[in-house]
This record gives sequence, structure tokens and C-alpha cells, in this order.
Amino acid sequence: MAAMKRGNNALEISPVMHGLATYISRALRTPLPVAVVEKTKHHLLDTLAAMVSGSRLLPGRMAISYVKSLAGSREATVVGSSLVTSAINAALANGMLAHADETDDSHPRSCVHPGCGIVAAALAMAESKQRSGTELLRAVALGYDVGPRLTMSLNAREFRADGHSTQSFGPMFGAAAAAGALCGLNYDRIRHLLSYTAQQASGLSCWMRDKDHIEKAFDFGGMPARNGVTAATMVAHGFTAVEDVFAGERNFFVAYGRAPNPNELVRDLGSTYEIMNTNIKPWSVGYPIQSTLDSLFELIRAHNLKPDQVEHLLVKVSHYGANTIDNRSMPDICIQHLCAIMLLDGTVTFQSSHDIKRMRDRKVLALRRRIELRGDDELERALPAAYQAIVEIRLKDGRQLRHHAKSVRGTQDNPMTRADIDAKCYDLCAPVLGRRRARALCDTAWNLEKLKDARKLRRLLRA
Repeated sequence: MAAMKRGNNALEISPVMHGLATYISRALRTPLPVAVVEKTKHHLLDTLAAMVSGSRLLPGRMAISYVKSLAGSREATVVGSSLVTSAINAALANGMLAHADETDDSHPRSCVHPGCGIVAAALAMAESKQRSGTELLRAVALGYDVGPRLTMSLNAREFRADGHSTQSFGPMFGAAAAAGALCGLNYDRIRHLLSYTAQQASGLSCWMRDKDHIEKAFDFGGMPARNGVTAATMVAHGFTAVEDVFAGERNFFVAYGRAPNPNELVRDLGSTYEIMNTNIKPWSVGYPIQSTLDSLFELIRAHNLKPDQVEHLLVKVSHYGANTIDNRSMPDICIQHLCAIMLLDGTVTFQSSHDIKRMRDRKVLALRRRIELRGDDELERALPAAYQAIVEIRLKDGRQLRHHAKSVRGTQDNPMTRADIDAKCYDLCAPVLGRRRARALCDTAWNLEKLKDARKLRRLLRA
């Protein structure tokens, strides 16, 4: 890789590091396009709502309890609680809250859930540094630019196949970029920030075996947010580091990339905003199930289907999806259970997808016996651009029904509107915050440019 010399110190800095560090160091002073600002609000509010709802789930309760035991200086809020603690501790807890279940967003091409780590880190640092709403939005958009590009530079699907957790690596660098920008780090210190982030980068894809979702919440959200904020605050304190962790002897890509493309880190920065390529979930369930529920919902609505009409229901998804969601013990990641719930209820809500008792309900179990899941070669080839699904139903009267969901609602090709996002987030927040504060939180997010100090969000997020 070519290198450039900088100043009298003749530091050898690669073009990739130079371009990325420059972009991060200028991000808070650089206005975003109007469409990017709007999309960033969607993802910020969506992730805050995931934190609020996640605060009442087991991983969220464990995170809050753990951070409460650590104490820490009063810098940032732990969502859904009365705790105000250090930015590092708040980032850890809020990251876990945001991925306490399967409510948060995803970026398919990079194989990451960016929001849970990035928004948690940005919120903690924005509070700690008393940043404005506009600065918070710019930092979040920056995190989405950096995090997905990081795993794409490692060839995300290959990297994951090797056993690494793309869901940990990408959000960690995105969280560090957002936190570093909000800390006001300059070009030189941003390079050090990236070195400390690379040293902390870790994660194994065995998170798939986590039955309680607690470690998964840490791997996806808590660890990336905590490590990103830790790197930013250490460098802000004066820690020095390797000048270019992405080039030279024993660099990051030598350690982790089987066939890396470091230039992906700076590809189209400032013109292609990866938050525009990030999906929001209409259903609070595992991502490979989104398209299945879309298909089944359309069939129920079009044919006024009742569960007692169904003789057999076949779901086809990618092989990767089938391995992830087949007969799992948690309701929100078990496709057979969720299809049964949708047939019985006509829809799937946050409450119904998290009701563990219904996994033992006789009517649900009887329906599950009629539901078959198969991995499909064609749908596997559609990855990572699209998590498609085909639902085929044989009715007792002999009719055959079929629906192929190619563009899931909430994706770039089939986006959710502001009203859709608002309705989802209000419904997630109201049971925890109450209707008045849930409404106020949504309204504040839509008008975040008017917020002068991120600490003003505390009264809306505390419970």
C-alpha cells in the first residue's frame, strides 16, 4: 500500500488512514444532506426505542444491574433507569439494551447491526461533552459511515465464515468514530483512536449459541459501544499510539484479513452515506424472519386466512437464515413459533413476540407441527443484498397459496415512512415511559436540531 509523508516528522501515513482520519476529524463541522439528516433521525429514534423496550428484557435488566454495581462519575444516562454514570458504563449498558432482543436496525452488506453500538456510544459521549442535537446527528451518521465500511473492507461474509463476529467489529469502529468526533479529537488523535480501537477489536460468531441473548447483547451492542468510548476518552486524556494501524508491519489487515480491501474504508466517503443503506425492522424479531412475516401477513390479509384452514405451511429462506431461526428456544428468533403466532393473531407485536409462555400454548404447538422450514439455494444467493423468503400454504380445501417477499419493508427498496417509524417507536416506548413521555421523545427526535444540549434527553429516557 502506498504511503504519504506528513510534516517534518516524516510520519508514514497510508492514504486510507489519511482519508479516514481526515473525514472523522471534520465530521462535526460538515453539514449533512437533508435526506441523510432525515434518515439519521429514523435510526436514532429507532435505536432509542430499542433501548427503552430492551430495558425491561432480561439482557437489559442484567446490564442495568451490572452497571449500577460499578458506580462511576455522573456523565451519561442509562436508558430506562434512574442511573447516571460514566460515559463508558452508560455506553456498555445502553448498547446491551439496544440489542436486548431483535428490535434494532441492520446493514446487510456489512453483516452488522450498527445502531446498537454506534448510537449508544454517541449518546453517552454527547451527554458527557454537552453536545447539541445537530452534533449528535452528525456523529451518528459518521458512525454508520465507518462501521459498515470496516467489515466490508474485510470481506464481511468471508470474515464471518472464518468465525469472527462482524456484528462486533463494525459497530466498534463506528462507535469509536462517533465518540472520537464528539470528543473533538483532531486528525492526529483520530489516528491514535483508531489504533486503540483496533487493539480492542474482537468477537467470535459463536454468539449464535447464546440461549439467553445476554452475551449476544454484549457482543453486538455493549462491547462495541464501551470499547469505542474507551478508546475516545483515553486518547482525549493524552494517550498516544501507533500512527497508522491500517498499514505497515503487523497491521490490522495483516492480522484479520484473508483477502482484505482496505480502500473500502474510504470508498465514496462524503457522497455515499451508509446510513441510507441500513434497514429498519418493522417486526421486533430476528432479521431473517422479517421477510417471512411480510409474506405471511400479505397472505392472511389477501385471503382472510384463519389458522384452522391451514393444512401445511412451508417457509423457504436462505441456508444461513434457516440455521439461525430454526426451532429456537427464544420466541423472537423462532420462525415456526412466530408463524404460528401470526396465524392465530393476524399480526405479530412486540408483546406477542416476547411472550415466552405462549411457546407452551397448546394451540401454538399444534400449529407449529404444520409448519416446515427449508433452506433454499436461490435465496442464499440473494444474500447479503436481500433476505428474501417464500411462504407456501396448502389449505385443507386443496387450494395452494404462495408469496415471495423480495424487498422487505424497512429496506432501501421498500422503506418505512416517518409515520411508520414514529408508530413503531411510540408503541415500544409507551409501556415503559408512559404515553406522554413517549410522545415527547418521538417529537424531540424529529426536531433534534433544536436541542442545544444532549443532556436534555435525560428526562425523556429515564424511568
